[in-house]
Amino acid sequence: MTPKKAEALEAHLQAIAAILYEETPAENLITLEEIEKTVRQKILKHVSPEIGIFLSKQSQGQP
Repeated sequence: MTPKKAEALEAHLQAIAAILYEETPAENLITLEEIEKTVRQKILKHVSPEIGIFLSKQSQGQP
């Protein structure tokens, strides 16, 4: 990955994190356990499916 792409990726990840944080109820951010559960749930619900679509498209394009 080029430095420019790594920088863009970092910026996008920061934006995603900010959105997910804004959409998280304050009571889910009190203990480390709740934070970990919340992060895991949000990754599974919002991030992982998109990664799966990307990987699926990549494998279909390869011979």
